Amino acid sequence: MSDDADAGGEDPFDRVVAGVRERVLPDDAERAEMERAATEVVERAEAAVADLDVEADVVRVGSTARGTWLSGDRDLDVFVRFPPDIERAELERYGLEVGHTVLPDGHEEYAEHPYVKGEVDGFDVDLVPCYRLDDATAIRSAVDRTPFHTQYLRERLDGALAAEVVVAKAFLKGIGAYGSDLRTKGFSGYLTELLVLEYGGFRALCEAAADEWHPPVELDPSCHGRASFDDPLVVIDPTDPERNVAAVCSAEAVGRLIHYARDLLADPRAAPFEPRDLEPLDAAAVRDAVADRGTHPVAIRFRAPDVVDDQLYPQLDRSLAGLRDELERRGFEPVRADRFAQDAATSDAAGEGDGEPVAALLVECAVAELPAVERHGGPPVAVRQHAEGFYGKYADDETVYGPFLDGDRYVVERPRDVRTPAGLAETELFDCSLGPHVESSLEDGYDVLAGAAVAELAEPFGAELAAYFDPVP
Repeated sequence: MSDDADAGGEDPFDRVVAGVRERVLPDDAERAEMERAATEVVERAEAAVADLDVEADVVRVGSTARGTWLSGDRDLDVFVRFPPDIERAELERYGLEVGHTVLPDGHEEYAEHPYVKGEVDGFDVDLVPCYRLDDATAIRSAVDRTPFHTQYLRERLDGALAAEVVVAKAFLKGIGAYGSDLRTKGFSGYLTELLVLEYGGFRALCEAAADEWHPPVELDPSCHGRASFDDPLVVIDPTDPERNVAAVCSAEAVGRLIHYARDLLADPRAAPFEPRDLEPLDAAAVRDAVADRGTHPVAIRFRAPDVVDDQLYPQLDRSLAGLRDELERRGFEPVRADRFAQDAATSDAAGEGDGEPVAALLVECAVAELPAVERHGGPPVAVRQHAEGFYGKYADDETVYGPFLDGDRYVVERPRDVRTPAGLAETELFDCSLGPHVESSLEDGYDVLAGAAVAELAEPFGAELAAYFDPVP
């Protein structure tokens, strides 16, 4: 018996994957329910298009059209394609007209252009207009690529490979690396499908990630020829050689797949396919965690800017980096940092005040307080012009110690402007590099929480703090 087989001769990895596959693949009843809803939406859309004074067609796209959707997912994507010679304003007008006809109780949302979102038979439907093109390289909006993606994959994914894709998506969800939104910066559905197709299955993808991936990883499924991208993972879009499908995928997400692929191959089990379910920390637990670590955290709490997540999280990341860098520059030795944000729905459900969502920047520092003075080095005495200027500036300054010599250089010890992380946050936050919407929100007011006071973040960010104080790859 091989080391890879259990006593019954069955490969442990295959056994685990088989159990996951049975759980995450939609059953016949669920597929039939989805097909009924999709057929109804397409028929409504085709009827609405027939009443327009422009020629258009209707196509199903996305994972439900490719058979790669996870059980329980309730998303249907239907596109209406319009001729490429109509103006953008006309496309939007026609698209919204069809959308509201098909989804009379729906509402408008905006990606690159407006579209209508609604519900049919319990499924969330996106009715999106795009241009009907012959070549994905000629796109006029990002959504124009999507029908090409669906066509490419439907021609290449059979039922067995589609099931492997569903398992891969469940795995990436479980390890927290699934989703191309700018909060997650992980693997999109299309990228996951291309990777499974490239390697021929979920296990082969795991083996390649575990043994062969050394970022930057470069894959070119349609052999377009090497393109230049500066990303940890490069997968050239088979339908558009100028696009990296994995452009949004962060180094952390790639590293996470490598780590957990090795982990799963070494110890096959179902747990990695399920997201961690941590008990949210209450204020007392946060205070205990801070005390145990002996660090000095500082947090900025403020009203979350009213922008979509794909605008919000890059700005939160920029602002957090700006705050952390300034704390580092001032000598407070940041240990780790994170950002949190509620959305409006979460805030309303929590019944917090006026329902405005809250955001927070958290930086955990090693240094709680710096001395009242800081060293400021000057030029060598021998560099006359600069040396005399430095000496003259400080010679009569009664607030400093010095000038004096340290080796061949003038030095002074001058009063320190900011001695604590909280002091910096209170007085010099706007000197940090901040995202524009975050900066505008901070101008309306913010709270500084330092030390044990960061426990106030337990409401509403207890779950996020539980993950922060119990980090995993």
